[in-house]
Amino acid sequence: MRNFPTQFIFNQSLTSLPFGLWLLPLLSWSLVWKGIALWKAGRNKQLYWFISLLILNTAGLLPILYLALFQNNLTSSKPTKKPVALNRKTVSTKKGKSQSK
Repeated sequence: MRNFPTQFIFNQSLTSLPFGLWLLPLLSWSLVWKGIALWKAGRNKQLYWFISLLILNTAGLLPILYLALFQNNLTSSKPTKKPVALNRKTVSTKKGKSQSK
């Protein structure tokens, strides 16, 4: 009975084929959705969503929920800024004449 915890851990087939068949697609699924959601939360400056998406592992459910319901598309709703014309400054030359730049 002394070796129960180690026997229980090491006798489970964590590296067996059936475990790997569902684990790798689940990790890939979660990684893709988490990456997209983290990128969107970062671009939209939503710090609390970014931290929660980074810490919590929900097999892609929280990132999908965020992308579907809570994402604010702030990048497209920003007003576009028009370029500002720069004022021309006059620069004096050595001969005492001023030139506009």
